[in-house]
Amino acid sequence: MFEAIAIEVWGVVGFIALLALVFLRVPIAIAMASVGLVGGILLSGMKVTGLTFAASAFESVFPYSLSVIPLFILMGVFVTHADLSKKLYDGMFAMMGHWRGGLAQATIGACAMFGAICGSSLATAATMTRVAMPQMRARGYDDGLATGAIAAGGTLGILIPPSIILLIYGILTGTSIGKLFIAGLIPGLIGTTFYLGAVRYSVWRNPSAAPLVAKAPMATRLRQLGAVWQVVLLFGLVLGGIYTGWFSTIEAAAVGAFGGLLAALIRHRSLKFLPAALEDAAKTTAMIFLIIVGTAAFNAFIERTHLPNMIVSYVADMGLSAMGVLVFLMVIYLALGCVMDGLSVIFVTIPIVFPLVQSLGIDPVWFGILLVCATEIGLITPPVGMNLFIIKGLTTDINIKTIWKGVTPFIVVDILRLAVLLAFPMLTLYLTLDVR
Repeated sequence: MFEAIAIEVWGVVGFIALLALVFLRVPIAIAMASVGLVGGILLSGMKVTGLTFAASAFESVFPYSLSVIPLFILMGVFVTHADLSKKLYDGMFAMMGHWRGGLAQATIGACAMFGAICGSSLATAATMTRVAMPQMRARGYDDGLATGAIAAGGTLGILIPPSIILLIYGILTGTSIGKLFIAGLIPGLIGTTFYLGAVRYSVWRNPSAAPLVAKAPMATRLRQLGAVWQVVLLFGLVLGGIYTGWFSTIEAAAVGAFGGLLAALIRHRSLKFLPAALEDAAKTTAMIFLIIVGTAAFNAFIERTHLPNMIVSYVADMGLSAMGVLVFLMVIYLALGCVMDGLSVIFVTIPIVFPLVQSLGIDPVWFGILLVCATEIGLITPPVGMNLFIIKGLTTDINIKTIWKGVTPFIVVDILRLAVLLAFPMLTLYLTLDVR
């Protein structure tokens, strides 16, 4: 239909149009499906595009492997209804609350553990704002330090498994989800450690930002610490089962969902919470599956334009090393993360970027963790940083500039962690060597 224009140009135009729609806040699923369908019609006509879209939409949501999505979402929803966040915070507070800056560090530790079983950064940030912010403000903590710790700690939810964003990346790229989950452990622990260091640095610069808190009696501390047994058990079952080979990823998701249900039952002692929990899980699952269908339409269009092949050839002609390309991609992801949410970044870029990653022989597990780390930084980077606005919405009396200032040390150590993971791939890949 448009023979005079190189077909690759249509791919570039489609990608730019998609970015424009996303920036205009068009839902990502609708944006991807619209660009894919319109582009397909312009290139191949209505009949061919209709048949292609119908087939790709069905095939994109049909695989049995996608059942891990609703199961892990159910796990996170049940854990939220079990109110484990308060127990986690109390347990972390018992361990380190009496340190200088200990409440902020306890918040980060609780975010890491809650994110590990919730899988959502936004949910972690929202939950811990309600749990931890009143405690820190009541004890005279600086608003910037308090909100910065919550915003940064919330980002651990998309790296420490089970992570929804790693799950989506694995499905889109055909990468082992079990390996991705295991690979996220060490980077997640490094991120937690660096965040704790950022708190120490902030308190060292301004001791008044974190007044000392009286040390609780040993009996109280042991009781609060012992209350986190449900989290430890659930996390150990899911990740331990995957690592040892006891469970497949789907079986681990089912075990996690059942464990979350038991935890919620222990908390409520009835099933009154179940309808609301199932409704929350259904809404989130439907949203993700709709995005997957939209991605299928966009992928079909992009493949038709041969744009990924053109990019691979262009990079090969430039003679850049794999590390050079990786650094360049991380800079792009850092920039995109400032103006888009992590899921949107992955859905939009993977059809273009992943063929390039494969052509350079870059380990897809390593790249997936790097990608998630880069987009994670975007969650706390102005001007869009979604975690920042979640906290702002829940603490309306705090100026957004105060939150931006408080999160700055955490952004710095996040970039440092990304550099460390780039320089030492085995930090990411070591634990995956024994995982099938």
